[in-house]
Amino acid sequence: MIWETILTTVDVQGRTHITPLGIREERGLTVLSPFRPSSTLDNVLANRVAVVNFSDDVRVFAGCLTGRRDWPVRPAEQVACARLVDTLAHRELELVEVEEDDVRPRLYCRTVHEASHGAFPGFNRARSAVVEAAILVSRLHMLPMEKIDAELAYLQIAIDKTAGPAEREAWGWLIEKIDAHRAGVQP
Repeated sequence: MIWETILTTVDVQGRTHITPLGIREERGLTVLSPFRPSSTLDNVLANRVAVVNFSDDVRVFAGCLTGRRDWPVRPAEQVACARLVDTLAHRELELVEVEEDDVRPRLYCRTVHEASHGAFPGFNRARSAVVEAAILVSRLHMLPMEKIDAELAYLQIAIDKTAGPAEREAWGWLIEKIDAHRAGVQP
C-alpha cells in the first residue's frame, strides 16, 4: 500500500525542501522511493533524515508541483529537519538502509518521533481527485496527453460535485501547469 504524503527534507545549506511523495511501510520501516535525480534523494542521502507530513490540504500537493513551495514549517522535535505547521500528523525519520537502484532507490527509514496535530475530517472525492491530478502532473514528461486528458475528464466529475474553495484553487493550479505543458511553455 502507498500513502500519498508531503515529505520535508533539508539540504546541506539547511534549506527546507517540500515535496509530495508516496511512502510505503516494510519490516517496520518507512520506505521512501524518490526518482533519480531529485533534491529529495540528495537531501536524505546527505543528512539521513526526513519528515513525513500527513496533510489533507491538497493545495500543498498541487502547489509543490506548480512552483508554490512556500508553506509554513517549524522545526521537527527529534531530527534536524522541519515539518509542516498545518498538518494532521507527522513522522520524523532517520535513514537506516539504502537499496540502490538506477531509477528509484529505496530508502528505509526508522521512525524516531510521531505526533498528531488534528482530527481527520473524513474523505472527500475532490481532494482525492486533486491528488490524482498532481500525480499526473508529476509524470507529464512520461505520459501521453491522451491518457492525461482522459483521466482529467473523469477526475473533473469529483471536482464539480464535491470541491470546496481550496480544492478548486489547487485544481486550477494543476490545470494551468498541464495547459502550459501542452503549449510547450514553462509557467
